Amino acid sequence: MGAKIQELAKRTGLKINNQNKQVGIPNRFAQGASEETLKKEQRKRDAAAGLVPFACKLPSALLVDLHSKVAKEGGDVSAMVEAALRAYLKAK
Repeated sequence: MGAKIQELAKRTGLKINNQNKQVGIPNRFAQGASEETLKKEQRKRDAAAGLVPFACKLPSALLVDLHSKVAKEGGDVSAMVEAALRAYLKAK
């Protein structure tokens, strides 16, 4: 004999509850909570050093070249862009 509708609904509810228990705790409440503090501290250090965020859109081919050059020479993308801008502005 088959299960009654109420029994099927109860089993489905139990399955859902068990799945929700296995999901885990989101990062904003657990280990990842300290990452936000680290980002704030990094922004404070950057501001103290006189660094300002600057966003621009670049062609993807140029970005690939930039990342490969940074990987070859080591260092930082920001430092590479800064050096290129300084060289360009000095030439003008």
